Amino acid sequence: MEKTTHTPPIVVSGIRSTGHLHLGNYLGALRNFVEMQEHYQCYFFIADLHSLTTHPTPDHLQESVRDILAEYLAVGLSPEKCALYVQSDVVETIELYLYLNMNAYLGELERCTSFKDKVRKNPNNVNAGLLTYPTLMAADILIHRADIVPVGKDQEQHLEMARTFGERFNRMYKTELFPAPQAYQSDKPLVKIPGLDGSGKMGKSEGNAIYLFDTPEEIRKKVMKAVSDIGPSEPNQPKSEPVQNLFTLMSHVSTPDTLAHFEGLYNQCEIRYGDMKKQLAEDMVNFLAPLREKIDYYRHNEQLLCEAAQLGAAKAQQSARATLSRVRESIGIKSL
Repeated sequence: MEKTTHTPPIVVSGIRSTGHLHLGNYLGALRNFVEMQEHYQCYFFIADLHSLTTHPTPDHLQESVRDILAEYLAVGLSPEKCALYVQSDVVETIELYLYLNMNAYLGELERCTSFKDKVRKNPNNVNAGLLTYPTLMAADILIHRADIVPVGKDQEQHLEMARTFGERFNRMYKTELFPAPQAYQSDKPLVKIPGLDGSGKMGKSEGNAIYLFDTPEEIRKKVMKAVSDIGPSEPNQPKSEPVQNLFTLMSHVSTPDTLAHFEGLYNQCEIRYGDMKKQLAEDMVNFLAPLREKIDYYRHNEQLLCEAAQLGAAKAQQSARATLSRVRESIGIKSL
């Protein structure tokens, strides 16, 4: 059996339902998703099953799913152009997760960087879901026989493991069912949005994020508390990481003239970070205002959310059932 070449290529990506999406998600990924839905066959899901490793309450879990779905719609993802679905609505993923776990080995799961990080940070919550997180992620990808997976650098190992599990299945059952999914290669420079804490990248768990649904007051308060330094001591001095982060954020939400103005003040040793932060905060408020308005609209229209989720689930289920039928046949599981 020859591997199928999908036309257009199939893209799969998901995000955990653990709170609002932030500016880094939008600039680094979601804008690309909006463009990708015009050219690829896309499946974008909300990973509520993945979030169970941290034991959210039922109310919080449901609230987070609705929030992220509203934010997906607000940024421009269309239920007509792609499959927007909730992970748990596609039970075929769970069955494939079981089959992949049968051929995933303890040593390779324990060596996973994300698992070791979770164990170090949460030694009292080392559950089996954390250990087999890469297997569930592989099931998310392989259930649609994805060709392309947009991933950040911190997820590259998981994508490699998905390839490993897919290739192992093909080899064990003498099939070529699963293609080898590749990371998305954009012709545009990779966008990495820094956090407000002076280092790293913006993230939910780091507490350094501007969320798409933050109020203007919350944005101003967060930006004014952003880490900086004592200022340059000589003209054209290289910027420290926290200060460079502020300029990077400004490059995404402010006008080129505004950015050039503060670059000039910095290079002349005349910059006042308080003034820069005030300008950055206002520009960020204005940049996010249209998105916040759309999020609020969708969040208060339960029927629209339900219709989008149901349409996405139907598309994802159709794809997943076709794959799972072939998986069962390959393994030898048939009704008598």
